[in-house]
Amino acid sequence: MKTPEKVAVIDIGKTNAKVVVLDCQTGREISECRTPNRVLAGPPYPHYDIDALWDFILVSLSALARDIGFDAISITTHGASAALVDEKGALALPVLDYEHHYPDAIQQVYTMLRPPFSETFSPALSGGLNVGAQLHYQKSAFPNVFARVRTILTYPQYWAFRLTGIAATEVTSLGCHTDLWRPRDGDYSSLVEALAIRDLMAPIRSAFDAIGTVRPDIAERISLAAPVPVHCGIHDSNASLLSHLIGREPPFAVVSTGTWVINFAVGGDLDHLDPARDTLANVDAYGRAVPSSRFMGGREFEMLTSELGPLEQQAALAVMPGVIARRIMLLPNLAEGSGPYPGRPARWLGEAHASNAERWAAACLYLALMTQTCLKLIGAGGPVLVEGPFAHNRVYLDALAALVGRDVLALPGSTGTSQGAALLAGIRPASGSEISISPSDIDGLQAYADIWRDLARPAVPSMPVRDADLSPVSPPPR
Repeated sequence: MKTPEKVAVIDIGKTNAKVVVLDCQTGREISECRTPNRVLAGPPYPHYDIDALWDFILVSLSALARDIGFDAISITTHGASAALVDEKGALALPVLDYEHHYPDAIQQVYTMLRPPFSETFSPALSGGLNVGAQLHYQKSAFPNVFARVRTILTYPQYWAFRLTGIAATEVTSLGCHTDLWRPRDGDYSSLVEALAIRDLMAPIRSAFDAIGTVRPDIAERISLAAPVPVHCGIHDSNASLLSHLIGREPPFAVVSTGTWVINFAVGGDLDHLDPARDTLANVDAYGRAVPSSRFMGGREFEMLTSELGPLEQQAALAVMPGVIARRIMLLPNLAEGSGPYPGRPARWLGEAHASNAERWAAACLYLALMTQTCLKLIGAGGPVLVEGPFAHNRVYLDALAALVGRDVLALPGSTGTSQGAALLAGIRPASGSEISISPSDIDGLQAYADIWRDLARPAVPSMPVRDADLSPVSPPPR
């Protein structure tokens, strides 16, 4: 199959959905359509407005085909979702919103069913963040309807199914804290047998596979002039990771910043992950387990901005030495319930007479210390690549480089999920500026960090603990 000239990407996030077209020679986005991703209250439970999303996708593809054209389609979506279809290919049950919480009795049974962390490297999460919990809830609460299910698809592959009629699942979504996958072995977990759903799971395909072409009736509806291949698709965090995997040798770490700060230790191992501190394994587009950790840093930055006003970076950099010397600190967590210190409420120390610039300097130190902690928990080595909004925060970047003692590479021009999904169709990675920050000796920072870590020690037990016995942590909206 020849490399396409333009790729249309369907990119469905938790908050918004978009359809974009990327130029295959430059890797750049050249057109975009966008819409909110609405959640309907029910019945039978809160669920995504699939009909509205499908209409948006078709209208967008039609307009883009008319105005600029494309000759391949790829797909990326948020994780923690699955589609259950009947023998006619229609949804047997709505696609459940993963933030929905289930009755206590159903949760208690699921706690007994789910495999241990040592098998799945999937921590216990709230609501339906574990897709296995969703499936158990749907099967337990709606047994008669669930009996009509003939195929279970992971979410990106559901949209590929709508376009091609070909059913598939894929490992980046199966390996995204679902409880359904064994990352070490590259196979389903024991939960699939416990739920008696193995025969319902669609065949596993590679994210890179072109699984089929757009169905003739849809091609006619959106005015495609020639057959267009549809690639299998990929989980969004792994779409962002993919561009860094191409052409870069491990070990290295990726810090992907947004509402959540997601940390990947490429080339790391799974031996020391701690489910009590929000570490887990993701599975990359090549099927390899990637040690991962996270905290809600973007949400915390928004909360700080609301409290302190906009960050003035030069002012914060200027006062940082005094902040370190006077031990002005922000301790975890502004956004409680997740990250490496899930049981800690935030508190300030030494801030009584601090200026806004000093508070911001302490806040950026806090974000850098949280990131360093997350990277240490997953055994990250090599250079640290920072993409997303924090790649523009020089206070954070300087502090992080000094704390980890390795080069930090800021990628402010990273295009993220859509470009990663387009890479599946063979486009060239977009070239962008890369800012290298070498570690410097910031006077007093290591002593400051030691005090911060001592005060921020986890309030929950660390390993060895069976994660099913832990309180779930909050979901990561996107």
